[in-house]
Amino acid sequence: MKNKVTTPPSLGEGSGVGLSEKIGYALGDAAAGGITWKIMSIAFPLFFTNVFGLSFADTATLMLIARMFDVVTDPLMGSLADRTQSRWGTYRPWLIFGAVPLGLIFALLLYTPDLGMTGKRIYAYTLYLLMMATYTAVNVPYGSLLGVMTDDDNEKNQFSSFRMVGAYAMGFITLLSFPYLQKMVGGTEAHQYAVLGAGFGLLATLGTLACGFLTKERLKPVRAEKFSMKQFADLFRNKPWIYLTLIGICTNFFNGFRYAVAGYMLTYCLGGEITVSGLIINYTVFMTFGELTCMIFGGVSPKFTAWIGSKRKAFVVAALICAVFSVAFFFVPMDPAYIWVMVALVVLTSVGVGLYSPLLWSMYADVADWATEKNGTSSTGLIFSSGTMAQKFGTAISGSLVALFLGIAGASMTTDEMGNSIVDPASITDSVLTMIWSLFSLFPAVIALLMVLLIKKYPIKK
Repeated sequence: MKNKVTTPPSLGEGSGVGLSEKIGYALGDAAAGGITWKIMSIAFPLFFTNVFGLSFADTATLMLIARMFDVVTDPLMGSLADRTQSRWGTYRPWLIFGAVPLGLIFALLLYTPDLGMTGKRIYAYTLYLLMMATYTAVNVPYGSLLGVMTDDDNEKNQFSSFRMVGAYAMGFITLLSFPYLQKMVGGTEAHQYAVLGAGFGLLATLGTLACGFLTKERLKPVRAEKFSMKQFADLFRNKPWIYLTLIGICTNFFNGFRYAVAGYMLTYCLGGEITVSGLIINYTVFMTFGELTCMIFGGVSPKFTAWIGSKRKAFVVAALICAVFSVAFFFVPMDPAYIWVMVALVVLTSVGVGLYSPLLWSMYADVADWATEKNGTSSTGLIFSSGTMAQKFGTAISGSLVALFLGIAGASMTTDEMGNSIVDPASITDSVLTMIWSLFSLFPAVIALLMVLLIKKYPIKK
């Protein structure tokens, strides 16, 4: 039993889905994935330890607690979104009314208050949990939109492709501009992060609002009007969902390790910012090369998938690309003189990421359709919530593990002359440097190979 179609079911070339709507949908992930989540993934581990002043243990614990919080809130949000009825539709009102809280809380999270260590811990934990809850309230309905904008598989792939291009294009702009904007703002690092948090928070709000107003819900979900635990029981009997959720967690572990450790790698393994022909290469700019590649190959993904013949085969090829070039990175000398070799390998690895990223969300739509046909009621929001949960779980747990592994390798905190907690330079030994290098290369490679094994078990053969 499918979702009820309120417009003609064929939405391919010449359909009612225009370019402006696809751009509007892309702006949703440009705001969430390209701004808020990108900065949270790459800047937060280093920000919390080197600027805000939390210890490695505090940072690891914060992210672990937040993930346990998300295990509950994400599926509840998906179930709640499925039952929403309003003049704006089922999922769009969450974007429209969640846009301002998303940007505001993000800005506050990058502000360093003048408090003692206990006060800072309370501030960081409170704001981080609020940010996760707000991100859930916006991003779960955003992902679920894909299931009600069209029932045409080709259009779903195109929307997913636009989404990934939007996220990676904005991620490219965000990461490339970050060090230059820091220098423009001036002052202390805490001041720089606070000002940039406010600016990027405003952009995230505007992008989310644009997505809410420019998109349309063409399909009406077949609702289960009353809340029932049967939906959750059905979910755990849904074999495609189980495999896809595990794959989604792995994709975010893969990116999470790389983004969370990039700041430490540039700071400690390569000695900080590297200037080449006037280009400042810090940890955000370093990862920008990958963002640009992901943007390009995210756009190529639908044609690549059609050429390969199926989503599963395309995903396997993409994951193997990630594994091979991640391993190759480990053998590059830990020397700034090899920066362009490192950049080249980041670009080649990102070819794989760009190819599989749109596939993942298109496959969630397939799983939602499969569940609707099997169970007779729509659980689109609940199923897509697992994608958001996998994103946050994989990214933050990997960030937490980075802090944990660095502590195990010997990195520790000390206090500066002002009494602020900082990383102790004397604790950055060869074992710590090797751990950092491995977390950027070998750890993600193992995750990519696990993705290959899981996708081969995924039962929907589209």
